[in-house]
Amino acid sequence: MQATSQPNLPKWLSTANQLVMALNRLGLVVGTQHILSIPGRKSGKLHSNPVSVLTVNGQRYIATVGETDWVKNARAAGWGLISRGRKKERIALAELPVEARGEILCEFPRQVRAGVQFFTMTLGLDNDPEDFAAAAPQCPVFRVDASGETAVVESQEEHRT
Repeated sequence: MQATSQPNLPKWLSTANQLVMALNRLGLVVGTQHILSIPGRKSGKLHSNPVSVLTVNGQRYIATVGETDWVKNARAAGWGLISRGRKKERIALAELPVEARGEILCEFPRQVRAGVQFFTMTLGLDNDPEDFAAAAPQCPVFRVDASGETAVVESQEEHRT
């Protein structure tokens, strides 16, 4: 798999992410946003980030741009916690190979309209599903599977990144 660098995102994004996570903890959802918490590769402590979950053929997926810290942590851990409002679920995360990402990425501009701007800023993509599919080498995609376990968040320290 071709490695890509950490994307250059706007400075205001960190503040916006903190706001989305605070609202989510209060039980208020923002658009398609969920909060994904994944144990750190070195510390094992949970790190949280807002993500949008896509549903394609009844299966859930998370797509992003570039080699972010949460992507590296997801690869190492293979699991995480996902929350939306007050509902929390432990999930298994399986990264798709590049050749399987196109179908999922085509759905991104249809299902996550507000997220298209980040793909535009980092990759220069238009709001065209075929452009998103062509960006598969730069866009990690994870299949989200229910793990069958009840999430116990209170026992682990959670860090926001």
